[in-house]
Amino acid sequence: MLKLARYLKYFKLHVSLGPACKLIEAIFELIVPLVMADIIDNGILTGDENVVWQGGVKLIIFAVCGLSFTLVCQYLASVASQGVGTKLRHDLYAHINTLSYKEIDKLSTPALVTRITNDVNQVQTAVAMLIRLVIRAPFLVVGATVMAMTIDLKLSLIFFGCMAAIIAVMVPVMTVTVKLFKRQQKSLDDISRITRENLSGVRVVRAFARQEHEQQRFEQSAEEYRRFALKAGRINALLNPAIFAAVNIAYLLIVYFGGGMVTPDGLTQGQVIALVNYMTQISLALVVVANLVTIFTKAAASSHRINEIFDTKSTVVGADAAPETDPNAPAIEFRNVSFSYLDGEGAEKSLENISFTLENGEVLGIIGGTGSGKSTLVNLLQRFYDATEGEVLINGADVRSYPDNLLRKKLGIVPQKTELLSGTIRENMTMGRADITDEQIYAALETAQAKEFTDNLPDGLDAKILQGGKNFSGGQKQRLAIARAVAKSPEILILDDSSSALDYATDAKLRKALKKLSMTIVIVSQRANSIRHADKIIVLDDGIVEGIDTHANLLKSCAVYREICLTQYTEQELLEQEKEG
Repeated sequence: MLKLARYLKYFKLHVSLGPACKLIEAIFELIVPLVMADIIDNGILTGDENVVWQGGVKLIIFAVCGLSFTLVCQYLASVASQGVGTKLRHDLYAHINTLSYKEIDKLSTPALVTRITNDVNQVQTAVAMLIRLVIRAPFLVVGATVMAMTIDLKLSLIFFGCMAAIIAVMVPVMTVTVKLFKRQQKSLDDISRITRENLSGVRVVRAFARQEHEQQRFEQSAEEYRRFALKAGRINALLNPAIFAAVNIAYLLIVYFGGGMVTPDGLTQGQVIALVNYMTQISLALVVVANLVTIFTKAAASSHRINEIFDTKSTVVGADAAPETDPNAPAIEFRNVSFSYLDGEGAEKSLENISFTLENGEVLGIIGGTGSGKSTLVNLLQRFYDATEGEVLINGADVRSYPDNLLRKKLGIVPQKTELLSGTIRENMTMGRADITDEQIYAALETAQAKEFTDNLPDGLDAKILQGGKNFSGGQKQRLAIARAVAKSPEILILDDSSSALDYATDAKLRKALKKLSMTIVIVSQRANSIRHADKIIVLDDGIVEGIDTHANLLKSCAVYREICLTQYTEQELLEQEKEG
């Protein structure tokens, strides 16, 4: 938790003034037993009503002042805790956005969501308790003990024995529960993951009638979470009974020994009552301490998980300055590129020894079977991952030498899984260019073959897009995603299997419209027809290039490509395509 203490510097006034108010309130509380003793000894026992009334007024004044200081502290604690939570979430979210796909894959999305919500809430609660109670509770324990010592030194030894017994229980409980709370939070990650999978894939789950199976998966994770929570709760539950047992024994000892010491030359009845009151204050303070142990144990586990994210540094870091580029160099070049998702020797390679060039303005098609490495190849071009071996160059400069913003500016990307952000069509179209005009948006929509249905929407460009674009069909979402990339006016447009939901006629219109753009285009597709007219086609098979050439030449020279085409064309159609060249 100490690593996260840096966030308290933004609330120095709150962190210092809040506990100070609580200390003043605690001082008033410590004086109360002395006033009570005075009322008993000098008022009730002597029959002096003035002493009773004066003491009563003092108690009311102390109560009002204590309440006022408490309210001020509560306000300061709320402002500071909410502020720390807000800043921590902001920094955590910003840091997550700096991580590459590799780190996000390792941490997992559900775990990141849990840490930025639940774990931050635990830290936020700890900050509030830090200001409100962390200083007050120990101060009351120490203060009450000191006040007891001023009344009678021998009887105060009972206080020390009581505290020693409670600490002996607290330390092992805290040690065990920290580990349990960490495992409990990890179980919460699993619950988040399963919930996310089921909500996003609800149609698939119902289509295959897997509701009962998925419910069992969820129940297993929830049961594991419950098991750890109960185990931690049972151990933690020992604290309060242990505290009250020790305190009640202390009460008995104080009354027993203190009662015997009430003599004209010894203790007064009021002093014995004051000692009992101080023990009551200690008991209540120790109950608070026990609860604080639980809160800070959870916060310590959550802080460890949050710091794990902050300690994770991206393996993909952009350069500070723009590299020197060569206008005559190929738009894209791969030099002996190999890539593996796993680190270490012997890790299986998803791509192996890939080399090719693509000139400015050319169209590159990439085709291959499922898992052949098509998306991995374009991910390297976008520098979502760094190549394990070799170099990936754009305009003659290694992608690792580009600042992130400059590299993203050069590339327009339509990912394999279409993602539209909730908002309006206009807001999605302006993601790449804030200064784009409506005319340019309409031109991009027309190129993507999306204008035909957006023109029919009642609100036009201001039409709402629900989360994930659920109010549009698969083909409409793909065309909007293509339009969003085209609207950015990038130098290189990457279409990663982004026309799979389009019919053949719309796909043909799209390819014809894209040819009119002055862009270098990379098309990843399962359809041979979508890349048939590309200037160059790369055929991948299990991460290895089986051929690089035009459609007609690959039909003659590449058995893998011909086999793919035979699943989509007849033998006669392929022969005619070979003749056409």
